[in-house]
Amino acid sequence: MRSASRKSEIGPLTQRLTDGGFRFTRQREHVYGVLTQKRDHPTAEEVFIRAKKGMPEISMATVYNCLDALVKCGVVKQVAVQRGAARFCPNMEEHGHFYCDACGAVFDVELPANRQAPLSMPKGFTVDHYEIAVHGVCPECGARKKKAELIS
Repeated sequence: MRSASRKSEIGPLTQRLTDGGFRFTRQREHVYGVLTQKRDHPTAEEVFIRAKKGMPEISMATVYNCLDALVKCGVVKQVAVQRGAARFCPNMEEHGHFYCDACGAVFDVELPANRQAPLSMPKGFTVDHYEIAVHGVCPECGARKKKAELIS
């Protein structure tokens, strides 16, 4: 049985898939649910591992196909914050990403409402959207680093 919050997500998901030329499937619903359950920007392999827990018969190829459909119909963003595997983000609001170089975690970062504010654009250029990745250290890793420095 689905919770009320999950039911409210399914209607719009079905519509977005249909509008994008895709059929609604249990697998696409499940993969989307995995992404919205824990918004930590997982890789396709991480999505596969999580999806297997609730749908043991799902294959890696099916997960890739589901992610591709979800990206193409605009309910998930494919994010590249480093070299290596792409990550997936269900937050479709305009935002950037912070990548912790110590632990590898990825966090959403709110951008100013004025699209021109973060960057000085040359005259005549119009910004459509941003894909910004900021690198550094998250608070937990920063605290561990400070603690290690105090001990040594």
